[in-house]
Amino acid sequence: MSTVTPVAELGAPVVSPPAQTATPPPAAPVAPDRLQSLDAYRGLIMVTLAFHGFGLASLARNHLEQTPNSGFWRAVFHHTEHVEWVGGGYWDMIQPSFMFMVGVSMAYSYVRRQREGQSWARMFGHACWRGLALIVLGIFLISNSRRSTEWMLTNVLTQIGLGYPFLFLLWRRSARTHLIAIAALLAATWALYAFYPHAGVDLAKGAPQVGVPAAWAQENLKGVPPAWHKNANVGAALDIWLLNLLPRKEPFVFNTGGYASLNFLPSLATMLIGLMCGELLRSSREPRGKLKLLALGGIAAIALGLVLAWLGVPLIKRIWTPSWAVLSAGWCCLILALLYGLIDLRRWRGWSFPLVVVGMNSMAIYCLHMTLSSWTAKTVQTHFGPDVFKLFGPMNAPLVQATTVGLIFWLVCWWMYRRKIFLRI
Repeated sequence: MSTVTPVAELGAPVVSPPAQTATPPPAAPVAPDRLQSLDAYRGLIMVTLAFHGFGLASLARNHLEQTPNSGFWRAVFHHTEHVEWVGGGYWDMIQPSFMFMVGVSMAYSYVRRQREGQSWARMFGHACWRGLALIVLGIFLISNSRRSTEWMLTNVLTQIGLGYPFLFLLWRRSARTHLIAIAALLAATWALYAFYPHAGVDLAKGAPQVGVPAAWAQENLKGVPPAWHKNANVGAALDIWLLNLLPRKEPFVFNTGGYASLNFLPSLATMLIGLMCGELLRSSREPRGKLKLLALGGIAAIALGLVLAWLGVPLIKRIWTPSWAVLSAGWCCLILALLYGLIDLRRWRGWSFPLVVVGMNSMAIYCLHMTLSSWTAKTVQTHFGPDVFKLFGPMNAPLVQATTVGLIFWLVCWWMYRRKIFLRI
């Protein structure tokens, strides 16, 4: 059987796993030169997404309607839903994790291509093709169930695609060059926002014409410098110009979530930090030394992000502020360090098998999630009754539905894994 392999951006270097037995072994079957901790990290993020956070955001909302002062359910909701504007929780770490893992993976994937004898020009052409393919796929997926093509460039795949060729140009450069590039990207982002002359909204009046009601502005923009206000910044202005150049049925006015295409610029810094981590893990340095540097780097990045926030650059994921770019990358470093220590150093691998199954087919489960989540839930109800998800009561229905749909997608990935079928662009 011919096989295809996982997207390098969302995964580790491509090496086909060995043949499987009828019963999965305690440790996931991954080739020795594969960074299994990266597969597990990718799987963790994709399980979170494909299982829709196990429905915990909706479950928490149901409980908060009855006990609005519950600190537990407030915390659950905070970490399973995007914050309105400033700050972030676990759910806000999904896209940074994607961007970070792009860089880690590139450190491995193009070395493999180089060893196969591919020239720099051929590899750069491949990077450009991959970037374009991801942009097209991202637009295709977000247009699902729409009446016309949704020309938006804020989806995670389109953001990766926009930055990928530039990331390749920095591949195999020195750590000093990487640090200079990161600083330049963050400084350029800050300058574009800080010096944009038409930034900010009147908190008393809001800006309903761009999706910022006065009540929302007073609650979420108080204390935020005008340069970083929702839909009243340089990123929003650029999108009004850029997206209206594309074929649209109606003019683009604003993004309801406040996201901006310009995010790819600072998120490139996040990807570049991932590339640095990938080069570290690829190096001949002693494994425990790698783990120590990875953890220290993560702590340093978090500290830098907090300092930038204290200096007036707020932590805003939706416009990927410089403080958010480095702080989120810091958390990604710590997550990878934890998984690397457990899986690749201590060799505690058996528990990670469910994550690796998904991590090695992240593109497949992402496409399933984006296109078939609603259909799958409705099909289950068709065959098992409209109240099948209320098995444990109406309040817990979101948890049951999200887990059921996610498990079906996991089984698809497991079937593909057993047959060594890995989706690749």
